[in-house]
Amino acid sequence: MTKLNEALTGISGILVTPYDSEDRIAPALQGAIVERAIAAGVHILVANGNTGEFYGLTMDEAERMVHSAAEHINGRIPLLGGVGRSVHDACHLAKVSKKAGADALMVHQPPDPFSAPRGFIEYVRRVADAAEGLPLMLYLRNDAIGTRAIAELCAIEGVAGVKWATPNVLKLSEAISATDPSIIWVGGLAEIWAPPLYAVGARGFTSGLINVWPERSVAIHAALARGDYEAAASLIAGMKVFEEIRAEELNGTNVTGVKAALKALGHDCGHARPPSAWPLTEAQQQRLDAFITEQKVPRF
Repeated sequence: MTKLNEALTGISGILVTPYDSEDRIAPALQGAIVERAIAAGVHILVANGNTGEFYGLTMDEAERMVHSAAEHINGRIPLLGGVGRSVHDACHLAKVSKKAGADALMVHQPPDPFSAPRGFIEYVRRVADAAEGLPLMLYLRNDAIGTRAIAELCAIEGVAGVKWATPNVLKLSEAISATDPSIIWVGGLAEIWAPPLYAVGARGFTSGLINVWPERSVAIHAALARGDYEAAASLIAGMKVFEEIRAEELNGTNVTGVKAALKALGHDCGHARPPSAWPLTEAQQQRLDAFITEQKVPRF
């Protein structure tokens, strides 16, 4: 297993995009988060993921953020660069991310309401061509495309794996069975869903918690890696309130919860852009503050 493949079976930490008071990106504020994540043992970091508000950024901002993440990481652990939107945007950002120093690309599944399974396959083929040999991780949030299409996607040259972000465990098991054993399957629904996805063959998981409490994410991964589901469940229970807050308002408080926690912990990275909710409601903030106090989440 290559160093990159090994990292992909670890924690994929999705970095937030900081903003200043004028709603401009503030890449320098990401540095402290990167340092803390690397020190805790996070295996790979992701620029331009959903926790990074990829769809809330202009293309120029997305380019700056992948360059910034690469500078902060400085080759110490692998960097995954998120690409997506129109096929031309995705191909352009693939080239930019490679030039910036990304070790692999995460291809967002197109949210286009008229996205056909065979159209998605062609989309990925074009991104793979633009990536010029850089490995691809598919970020699959809708498994309705079917197992056959998933198998075709995984057979595209350059595709190294899939971040599986649906709670359909049986469909994941089918997809794993239908594809080459070399494909890496990563739990794409963060810590809470990691145990059931591990049970059918996924390894590693995505995490927005790493921006706030990377040590807990690393402890959960270590427990799952040694097959200690009881310990993993106990650790997950301790951060469940945080994930519940993020899942409210149709998941519209996902980034909101992370940025509110960062502010409460002494590292204000600004707001979440619309259409995400901002700020948390008074009741949500009270629950978040209680979580931070009760769990003794370390401050910055």
